[in-house]
Amino acid sequence: MVTPFKRIILFACLATTVFGAPASSSSSTLTVGNWDGLAEPVRGGLGAPILGPQNMQLQQENPDILAPPTTDHGSVPNAKWPFALSSNRLQTGGWAREQNVNAMPIATSMAGVNMRLEPGAVRELHWHKTSEWAYVIKGSTQITSVDQDGRSYISVVHPGDLWFFPAGIPHSLQATADSPDGSEFLLVFPSGDFSEDSTFQVTDWLAHVPKEVLAKNFQLNITAFDHIPSRELYIFPSNPPTSNAVVSNPQGQVPNPFSFPWSKVRPTKLNGGSVKIIDSTVFNISTTIAAAEVTVEPGAIRELHWHPTQDEWTYYLSGQGRVTVFASSSNARTFDYQSGDIGYVPATFGHYVENTGNTTLRFLEIFNADRFQDISLSQWLALTPPALVKAHLGFSDETIAHLSKTKQIVIGPA
Repeated sequence: MVTPFKRIILFACLATTVFGAPASSSSSTLTVGNWDGLAEPVRGGLGAPILGPQNMQLQQENPDILAPPTTDHGSVPNAKWPFALSSNRLQTGGWAREQNVNAMPIATSMAGVNMRLEPGAVRELHWHKTSEWAYVIKGSTQITSVDQDGRSYISVVHPGDLWFFPAGIPHSLQATADSPDGSEFLLVFPSGDFSEDSTFQVTDWLAHVPKEVLAKNFQLNITAFDHIPSRELYIFPSNPPTSNAVVSNPQGQVPNPFSFPWSKVRPTKLNGGSVKIIDSTVFNISTTIAAAEVTVEPGAIRELHWHPTQDEWTYYLSGQGRVTVFASSSNARTFDYQSGDIGYVPATFGHYVENTGNTTLRFLEIFNADRFQDISLSQWLALTPPALVKAHLGFSDETIAHLSKTKQIVIGPA
């Protein structure tokens, strides 16, 4: 019986038809992001259509959860969280939403915040128990800070650029008027249980100090504090910052800048994409976060690899892709990602990132580390004695000769 919805069962062969990417008959993805129909838990001769209630949008966005590849097996914790499902804290002048272990329990070593500020809006003077790493998505943001030695820093950070504040260093964020939309950015913190709601705010602190103590501390008349807010401001509207906002400082400026113009770094072009890496060897102050910005063209793949010592927190900027996470002991699970999604891969877990769409896939790989590190499966096999590889995998001499002795990072379509 045909339903009014024109129910369509998407067999594995449609993955090639929709996106032009070759796929194996046994484990190809049911890619339905651009398919005007209904996804079903059917793969080849396995599964059956759903008869009960359905959330069609979620099913279409997660075809490899709905109908897993036959190579998936065992149990791997959920490694996907869309910022779209995070509760949004709305303020006059902007908003903020977060992901931490409450949303994705597997993500124990990092948490993220997505924040938007209208032109002139301020993320108030504050500090954290952990360091803060930021990537500007849209617009420009003026950052200010003073370190433990009284040295100051002020800079305007543009799209694709970064900032980093060490743990406990006070700072502020303010959207400029460079864009009529203000600014939006991604914040990453090297602690899975970080909460944006547990930040130390200057207004919150002063609201909980007796006024006579404030007067004594600042050597002012007590009436000077009659108008301090009774509770934290967090995000509030203000006039856009001016170009002459720098304050004269007898202690001077911080020796290592708190921002880095990553947008000006040319990516390394690869067969099927590109990559550029940032860590403390280049951005010296960033001692707890390292990152890579990767692009993968349609039909290409971020090669099979793993990270030896640090978990990977992934943020998808554009496009769509899939990742199979291998957790050892025959445990493997495939996840589908779209722009705005967060992924997570624990240290040592093997994985790849495949572009399953028809546009460029762009994402950030972020690590709680001072250096970027990965191990390429292809390079490892190529640099292992051929007889040993043959004994393990049954490869021919021709296959072994084809293995790359250098990291490819991204591999184009065959």
